[in-house]
Amino acid sequence: MFKKRNLVLFVVLIVALSMAFISPAFAAKKSFFAIATGGTGGTYYPLGGVLAQALSNKLPNVIVTAQSGNASVANCNLIKTHQIESGFVQNNVAYAAYNGVAQFDGKPVKNLRAIASLYPETIQIIAREGAGIKGVKDLKGKKLVPGDRGSGTEVDCQAVLSGIGLTYDDFANVDWLSFSGATQRLKDRQADVAFITAGWPTAAVTELATTSDITLIPLDDKTIATIIKKHPFYAKVVIPAGTYRGVDVDIPTITTMAQWVVDAAVPEEMVYKLTKALWDKGSFVLRKKGGKAAAAPSGAEIMAKAHAKGRDVTIDTALDGVAIPLHPGAAKFYREKGLIK
Repeated sequence: MFKKRNLVLFVVLIVALSMAFISPAFAAKKSFFAIATGGTGGTYYPLGGVLAQALSNKLPNVIVTAQSGNASVANCNLIKTHQIESGFVQNNVAYAAYNGVAQFDGKPVKNLRAIASLYPETIQIIAREGAGIKGVKDLKGKKLVPGDRGSGTEVDCQAVLSGIGLTYDDFANVDWLSFSGATQRLKDRQADVAFITAGWPTAAVTELATTSDITLIPLDDKTIATIIKKHPFYAKVVIPAGTYRGVDVDIPTITTMAQWVVDAAVPEEMVYKLTKALWDKGSFVLRKKGGKAAAAPSGAEIMAKAHAKGRDVTIDTALDGVAIPLHPGAAKFYREKGLIK
């Protein structure tokens, strides 16, 4: 009996000592938060992964993960059904989803809220060399990949086609594929032209250009003006010469904004902390550097070092193109910064 009692006391002592040495951050309850991104060949996926890791590092009690997916439209639908907390979407798709128009006609996503605009997403029209496509007037009768079915890229493709008076019926073939699938079809000469909406340089296009000759199709000023008049959330942009191998001239086209959106059901304090960690250097934690305490970089700063489009993620454009309500947690942060009243 004495030995048994001593054994119990010993176990209790070990457990007590173990608990004494557990850090408060470890002992605290962990929260999980996910970001739905896009396919692995686009820009959402790598930037979402970097952002998730940065936020996890800055918020000790929150584990943030990025999940690959089918991008804008699919991400809005995941949020609508509360299957994921947040996602990256195009601002035009976010507007359509919240208001129940376009591809969301009669099916509004009223629980959709904005955290921030991140960077411009450029509509890139990629043609394989030898397809006989130099401008939008040459698209008719070709084999088209408009993006994934129901994706933000397909929405952009349809906007461009309507601006030049074309529909899917005007093409020899239409095949809905991801960025990687589209570029593979171009490489295999099974498609003539593909639409890709993403921050440039886009991984899938860069990879294609290293092994195949490509042409970036410019949009002329008249077409751009027609599209913007009908869809004012677009803006003119120029893809600089040299962005991809073999593309040696500037390419005028149109752009939207990539936005980070969230389910309205996510608690205000959680979104406030995430927004603060995105923009503020030194939020919540410190890291050691050369034996001294140093402020941890913001999520935006880490994204800028990890990807070319990350350099466009700035608080100065955080509210550009936001056409849906801000989440109260995000609004609280921007109000503190004096960006909104």
